[in-house]
Amino acid sequence: MTGIDWVVVALYFVLVLAAALLPTWRAARTGRDSSEYFLASRHTGWLVVGASLFASNIGSEHLVGLAGTGAASGVAVGQFEVLASLMLLLLGWVFVPFYLRSGVFTMPEFLERRYSEAARWYLAVVSIIAYVLTKISVTIAAGGVVFETLMGVNFWTGALVVVVATGLYTVIGGLRAVLYTDLLQMFVLIGGSVVVTVSGLRALGGWDAMVAASAPGMLDMWKPVSDPDFPWTGIVLGAPILGIWYWCTDQFIVQRVLAARDQTQARRGTIFAGFLKLLPVLLFVIPGIIAAQLARQGQLSLAQPDQALPALVAALLPAGLRGLVVAGLLAALMSSLSGVFNSCSTLITWDIYRKLHPTASERRLVRVGQLATGVLVIFGLLWIPLMKLISAQLYQYIQSVQAYIAPPVAAAFLLGILWRRANARGAMTALVIGFVLGMARLVAELNKESLGGALRTYADINFLHFAAMLFAVCVLVLIAASLTAPPPRPEQVEGITFGGTRVPARGEDRARRRVDLMLSGLVVLGVLGTWIYFS
Repeated sequence: MTGIDWVVVALYFVLVLAAALLPTWRAARTGRDSSEYFLASRHTGWLVVGASLFASNIGSEHLVGLAGTGAASGVAVGQFEVLASLMLLLLGWVFVPFYLRSGVFTMPEFLERRYSEAARWYLAVVSIIAYVLTKISVTIAAGGVVFETLMGVNFWTGALVVVVATGLYTVIGGLRAVLYTDLLQMFVLIGGSVVVTVSGLRALGGWDAMVAASAPGMLDMWKPVSDPDFPWTGIVLGAPILGIWYWCTDQFIVQRVLAARDQTQARRGTIFAGFLKLLPVLLFVIPGIIAAQLARQGQLSLAQPDQALPALVAALLPAGLRGLVVAGLLAALMSSLSGVFNSCSTLITWDIYRKLHPTASERRLVRVGQLATGVLVIFGLLWIPLMKLISAQLYQYIQSVQAYIAPPVAAAFLLGILWRRANARGAMTALVIGFVLGMARLVAELNKESLGGALRTYADINFLHFAAMLFAVCVLVLIAASLTAPPPRPEQVEGITFGGTRVPARGEDRARRRVDLMLSGLVVLGVLGTWIYFS
């Protein structure tokens, strides 16, 4: 990178700190409590909610890992991004009303309200472990790849620098800082990605040249059942399970809609994010395919697929513009990392520390949340070397691990909202059995070279097929176990399940719903159009 590039990156950091600390300073003048620190006082509008949903999700594991898997396997990996648009609509229309009516701070707290205290403890602990396995470590590792490839900085040094820089404004500002930096970073990462995609297409000779040079199946989202990574059966049956868990029940995502001013603002934020999630196939997967084609033509060096996007930036972009794109990569990394830091802080403080110390002061709760992140970062750094044992591509790794922990949680939330008869015994039985089966699969995959017979078959099941099967098992277990115990108390289901009394929502009216329905229909049309084109 040249001096101009470094100046651009430095200016980006200044803007991020300003976007984070200025709103935080203004809010602090009126007083600061746990609601302000963890949920931005529940006063956020749809634009910020939607931008944060998108920016926090599009971390460097997408810009590095999604492009890398695209370079290796084609656009099929983009199915997760396209399906996300539908999952966001599901979040806004189905889940948000119940979450906001319950008034909870966290998803584990919702499970306690619906089922039991044990369910809350389970989800809090499993969520924190999942953040270390699939969010913190992956984002840190992806940041190391960006620094090493584009800036010539040692992998571990780059990873540590990003952690410290991101932690600074997250610890100080809480969710409000995360939300407003996400709004800025959404524009930066989209702008940087557009520059990379356009530059790559020009180097190849245009879109038609890229299509002509693509190997058979590279531009097909629907793979045959025999495909080892993304069979269409897995996309239809398994990927939605991962989507429901991640987009509709995960604290990392749902915390943004919990911060919304009212139900309409929350729902419109999910619709806006649904539109934005139609972009990653063009902005992240296609550049990976372009990089692979340019490497075959000898126009750039590509040692491994995960370096596809950084290699494209280093080879094609001039000084100044390269700095802008690097800022976009850092924006993606920092938005994702700051979001998971804040979510971890919320879970540790609200669902663990506060349960053990119910009389803790507001100031004490905020301080505990600030201090909790450091330990999680250390565990994330320690986990990074093990990731390469599971999967060659970063993005595929994160999806495969999610497939092992998502199904029981998705089953507990879905049946908890849809079926009033679901009770604590059913939920806990399904959660425990699902977790044991999922962890057994993870251990088997780590050691599959030494396994044989049924255990090797268990380890080799496609991760999406495994998610679908595990979800079915968890649903059956939850239903069966629930029927062996008395139904839940009325206060456990009233207002937070279908079939109960309709509780009026804040900011809700028919005219707004009609507008939102039309906008949601446009998102669905965008999904269908993407599926038709890439098939």
